[in-house]
Amino acid sequence: MGVLEPQIVLLHGVGLDKSMWKTFQAICDRPTLALDLPGHGAQLPLREPQSLETLAKDVMSRLPEGPVHLVGFSLGALIAQYITRYSPEKALTLTSVNSVCKRTAEETAAVAQRLATAGSEFATGVDRAIERWFPSATTSVPAAQVQAVRKVLAGNDLESYLHAYRVFAHGDQEIAGELGSITRPSLAITGEKDPGSTPEMSRRLGRSIPGCKVVVVPQARHMLPIENAPALAAAVTTLIDNSEG
Repeated sequence: MGVLEPQIVLLHGVGLDKSMWKTFQAICDRPTLALDLPGHGAQLPLREPQSLETLAKDVMSRLPEGPVHLVGFSLGALIAQYITRYSPEKALTLTSVNSVCKRTAEETAAVAQRLATAGSEFATGVDRAIERWFPSATTSVPAAQVQAVRKVLAGNDLESYLHAYRVFAHGDQEIAGELGSITRPSLAITGEKDPGSTPEMSRRLGRSIPGCKVVVVPQARHMLPIENAPALAAAVTTLIDNSEG
Protein backbone atom coordinates (compact mmCIF):
# COMPACT_ATOMS: atom_id res chain seq x y z
CA MET A 1 0.00 0.00 0.00
CA GLY A 2 1.54 3.31 -1.08
CA VAL A 3 2.22 6.25 1.17
CA LEU A 4 -0.53 8.85 0.96
CA GLU A 5 0.49 12.27 -0.32
CA PRO A 6 0.23 14.93 2.41
CA GLN A 7 -2.86 17.08 2.07
CA ILE A 8 -3.06 20.82 1.61
CA VAL A 9 -5.30 22.05 4.43
CA LEU A 10 -7.19 25.23 3.58
CA LEU A 11 -8.37 27.69 6.25
CA HIS A 12 -10.76 30.49 5.26
CA GLY A 13 -11.24 34.00 6.62
CA VAL A 14 -13.59 35.51 9.18
CA GLY A 15 -17.26 35.45 8.21
CA LEU A 16 -16.70 32.99 5.36
CA ASP A 17 -16.64 29.19 5.18
CA LYS A 18 -14.80 26.41 3.40
CA SER A 19 -16.81 26.97 0.20
CA MET A 20 -14.53 29.91 -0.65
CA TRP A 21 -11.87 27.37 -1.66
CA LYS A 22 -13.94 25.57 -4.34
CA THR A 23 -12.24 27.31 -7.28
CA PHE A 24 -8.78 26.67 -5.83
CA GLN A 25 -9.57 23.03 -5.10
CA ALA A 26 -10.87 22.48 -8.62
CA ILE A 27 -7.56 23.45 -10.21
CA CYS A 28 -5.04 22.31 -7.59
CA ASP A 29 -3.26 19.11 -8.62
CA ARG A 30 -2.58 17.97 -5.05
CA PRO A 31 -4.99 16.57 -2.45
CA THR A 32 -6.77 19.30 -0.51
CA LEU A 33 -8.97 19.52 2.57
CA ALA A 34 -10.91 22.71 3.36
CA LEU A 35 -12.02 23.15 6.97
CA ASP A 36 -14.61 25.44 8.51
CA LEU A 37 -13.15 27.62 11.24
CA PRO A 38 -14.72 27.53 14.72
CA GLY A 39 -18.09 29.32 14.69
CA HIS A 40 -18.32 29.18 10.90
CA GLY A 41 -20.01 26.92 8.36
CA ALA A 42 -21.00 23.60 9.93
CA GLN A 43 -19.12 24.26 13.18
CA LEU A 44 -20.94 25.12 16.40
CA PRO A 45 -21.51 28.84 17.09
CA LEU A 46 -19.05 30.64 19.35
CA ARG A 47 -20.60 31.72 22.63
CA GLU A 48 -17.61 33.07 24.51
CA PRO A 49 -14.57 35.23 23.75
CA GLN A 50 -11.79 33.58 21.76
CA SER A 51 -8.08 34.04 21.17
CA LEU A 52 -5.82 33.03 18.33
CA GLU A 53 -4.71 30.16 20.56
CA THR A 54 -8.22 28.80 21.17
CA LEU A 55 -9.15 28.97 17.49
CA ALA A 56 -5.88 27.29 16.49
CA LYS A 57 -6.32 24.47 19.00
CA ASP A 58 -9.83 23.79 17.70
CA VAL A 59 -8.52 23.60 14.13
CA MET A 60 -5.64 21.38 15.22
CA SER A 61 -8.06 18.90 16.75
CA ARG A 62 -9.60 18.43 13.29
CA LEU A 63 -6.42 18.18 11.21
CA PRO A 64 -5.62 14.88 9.46
CA GLU A 65 -3.10 12.57 11.06
CA GLY A 66 0.46 13.33 10.05
CA PRO A 67 1.90 16.59 8.75
CA VAL A 68 0.10 18.77 6.20
CA HIS A 69 0.72 21.79 4.02
CA LEU A 70 -1.09 24.67 5.74
CA VAL A 71 -2.68 27.36 3.58
CA GLY A 72 -4.54 30.06 5.50
CA PHE A 73 -6.44 33.07 4.18
CA SER A 74 -6.76 36.25 6.28
CA LEU A 75 -7.83 35.06 9.76
CA GLY A 76 -7.02 31.55 8.59
CA ALA A 77 -3.47 32.71 7.85
CA LEU A 78 -3.00 33.88 11.45
CA ILE A 79 -4.27 30.50 12.66
CA ALA A 80 -1.94 28.68 10.28
CA GLN A 81 0.99 30.77 11.55
CA TYR A 82 0.12 29.92 15.15
CA ILE A 83 -0.07 26.18 14.40
CA THR A 84 3.21 26.23 12.48
CA ARG A 85 4.94 28.09 15.31
CA TYR A 86 3.70 26.02 18.23
CA SER A 87 3.11 22.61 16.59
CA PRO A 88 5.70 22.52 13.80
CA GLU A 89 5.39 18.75 13.53
CA LYS A 90 1.94 19.32 11.96
CA ALA A 91 3.14 21.67 9.23
CA LEU A 92 5.31 20.78 6.25
CA THR A 93 4.91 24.24 4.72
CA LEU A 94 3.08 27.46 5.59
CA THR A 95 1.30 29.70 3.09
CA SER A 96 -0.19 32.96 4.38
CA VAL A 97 -2.72 34.28 1.85
CA ASN A 98 -3.83 37.92 2.10
CA SER A 99 -2.59 38.00 5.67
CA VAL A 100 -2.32 40.95 7.99
CA CYS A 101 0.95 41.33 9.86
CA LYS A 102 2.12 43.72 12.56
CA ARG A 103 -0.54 46.37 11.87
CA THR A 104 0.60 49.97 12.28
CA ALA A 105 -1.31 52.29 14.61
CA GLU A 106 -3.32 53.56 11.63
CA GLU A 107 -4.09 50.04 10.38
CA THR A 108 -5.08 48.95 13.89
CA ALA A 109 -7.43 51.92 14.20
CA ALA A 110 -9.07 51.08 10.88
CA VAL A 111 -9.86 47.48 11.83
CA ALA A 112 -10.97 48.59 15.30
CA GLN A 113 -13.48 50.96 13.69
CA ARG A 114 -14.92 48.14 11.56
CA LEU A 115 -15.17 45.93 14.67
CA ALA A 116 -16.86 48.70 16.66
CA THR A 117 -19.72 48.97 14.16
CA ALA A 118 -19.95 45.31 13.13
CA GLY A 119 -22.62 44.46 15.68
CA SER A 120 -24.92 47.43 15.10
CA GLU A 121 -24.37 47.84 11.36
CA PHE A 122 -23.88 44.26 10.23
CA ALA A 123 -25.86 44.46 6.98
CA THR A 124 -24.05 47.66 6.00
CA GLY A 125 -20.74 46.00 6.84
CA VAL A 126 -21.58 43.10 4.52
CA ASP A 127 -22.26 45.52 1.67
CA ARG A 128 -19.03 47.39 2.31
CA ALA A 129 -16.99 44.18 2.48
CA ILE A 130 -18.40 42.89 -0.81
CA GLU A 131 -17.69 46.20 -2.53
CA ARG A 132 -14.18 46.29 -1.03
CA TRP A 133 -13.45 42.74 -2.18
CA PHE A 134 -15.28 42.84 -5.53
CA PRO A 135 -15.62 46.48 -6.70
CA SER A 136 -18.74 46.56 -8.85
CA ALA A 137 -17.12 48.80 -11.45
CA THR A 138 -14.01 46.73 -12.03
CA THR A 139 -14.23 43.16 -10.71
CA SER A 140 -13.83 40.28 -13.16
CA VAL A 141 -15.31 37.74 -10.73
CA PRO A 142 -18.62 36.34 -12.05
CA ALA A 143 -21.71 37.75 -10.36
CA ALA A 144 -22.80 34.29 -9.22
CA GLN A 145 -19.57 33.84 -7.28
CA VAL A 146 -19.87 37.27 -5.70
CA GLN A 147 -23.44 36.51 -4.64
CA ALA A 148 -22.36 33.17 -3.17
CA VAL A 149 -19.80 34.95 -0.99
CA ARG A 150 -22.38 37.57 0.00
CA LYS A 151 -24.84 34.83 1.02
CA VAL A 152 -22.29 33.16 3.29
CA LEU A 153 -21.20 36.47 4.83
CA ALA A 154 -24.75 37.69 5.39
CA GLY A 155 -25.76 34.35 6.91
CA ASN A 156 -23.34 34.56 9.83
CA ASP A 157 -24.41 34.05 13.41
CA LEU A 158 -23.70 37.56 14.69
CA GLU A 159 -22.28 36.58 18.08
CA SER A 160 -19.94 34.05 16.46
CA TYR A 161 -18.87 36.59 13.88
CA LEU A 162 -18.02 39.19 16.50
CA HIS A 163 -15.99 36.73 18.58
CA ALA A 164 -14.03 35.70 15.48
CA TYR A 165 -13.62 39.25 14.21
CA ARG A 166 -12.10 40.33 17.52
CA VAL A 167 -9.44 37.65 17.04
CA PHE A 168 -8.83 38.88 13.51
CA ALA A 169 -8.51 42.44 14.81
CA HIS A 170 -5.94 41.52 17.46
CA GLY A 171 -4.46 38.19 16.38
CA ASP A 172 -1.54 39.68 14.47
CA GLN A 173 -0.35 41.16 17.77
CA GLU A 174 -0.69 37.76 19.43
CA ILE A 175 1.61 36.04 16.92
CA ALA A 176 3.88 38.94 15.89
CA GLY A 177 6.65 38.23 18.39
CA GLU A 178 6.75 34.54 17.45
CA LEU A 179 7.06 34.77 13.68
CA GLY A 180 10.85 34.65 13.84
CA SER A 181 10.64 31.19 15.43
CA ILE A 182 8.76 29.62 12.51
CA THR A 183 11.07 27.12 10.85
CA ARG A 184 9.00 25.64 8.03
CA PRO A 185 9.27 26.73 4.37
CA SER A 186 6.92 29.68 4.09
CA LEU A 187 5.18 31.88 1.55
CA ALA A 188 3.35 35.19 2.02
CA ILE A 189 1.13 36.08 -0.93
CA THR A 190 -1.39 38.86 -1.44
CA GLY A 191 -2.99 41.01 -4.10
CA GLU A 192 -1.37 44.16 -5.41
CA LYS A 193 -4.56 46.13 -4.72
CA ASP A 194 -5.62 44.56 -1.42
CA PRO A 195 -6.42 47.60 0.77
CA GLY A 196 -6.49 45.67 4.06
CA SER A 197 -3.97 42.83 3.81
CA THR A 198 -1.57 44.94 1.83
CA PRO A 199 1.59 44.03 -0.09
CA GLU A 200 3.54 45.79 2.67
CA MET A 201 2.03 43.41 5.23
CA SER A 202 3.20 40.43 3.18
CA ARG A 203 6.63 42.02 3.00
CA ARG A 204 6.54 42.34 6.81
CA LEU A 205 5.85 38.61 6.98
CA GLY A 206 8.74 38.05 4.59
CA ARG A 207 11.04 39.98 6.88
CA SER A 208 9.70 38.32 10.04
CA ILE A 209 9.61 34.62 9.07
CA PRO A 210 13.07 33.24 8.24
CA GLY A 211 13.37 32.45 4.53
CA CYS A 212 9.76 33.40 3.78
CA LYS A 213 9.12 34.07 0.10
CA VAL A 214 6.83 36.98 -0.83
CA VAL A 215 4.58 37.07 -3.90
CA VAL A 216 2.37 40.02 -4.87
CA VAL A 217 -0.19 39.14 -7.54
CA PRO A 218 -0.76 42.03 -10.00
CA GLN A 219 -4.23 43.62 -10.10
CA ALA A 220 -5.68 41.25 -7.47
CA ARG A 221 -7.48 42.44 -4.34
CA HIS A 222 -8.36 40.65 -1.08
CA MET A 223 -10.17 37.55 -2.30
CA LEU A 224 -7.19 36.07 -4.11
CA PRO A 225 -8.37 32.42 -3.81
CA ILE A 226 -11.46 33.39 -5.82
CA GLU A 227 -10.15 36.24 -7.94
CA ASN A 228 -6.99 34.53 -9.18
CA ALA A 229 -6.93 30.94 -8.00
CA PRO A 230 -4.43 29.88 -10.74
CA ALA A 231 -1.80 32.33 -9.46
CA LEU A 232 -2.29 31.13 -5.90
CA ALA A 233 -2.21 27.46 -6.89
CA ALA A 234 1.00 27.98 -8.85
CA ALA A 235 2.69 29.73 -5.91
CA VAL A 236 1.58 27.08 -3.40
CA THR A 237 2.70 24.26 -5.69
CA THR A 238 6.09 25.90 -6.18
CA LEU A 239 6.57 26.24 -2.43
CA ILE A 240 5.67 22.58 -1.87
CA ASP A 241 7.81 21.34 -4.78
CA ASN A 242 10.81 23.31 -3.50
CA SER A 243 10.30 21.99 0.04
CA GLU A 244 10.38 18.43 -1.28
CA GLY A 245 13.41 18.94 -3.50
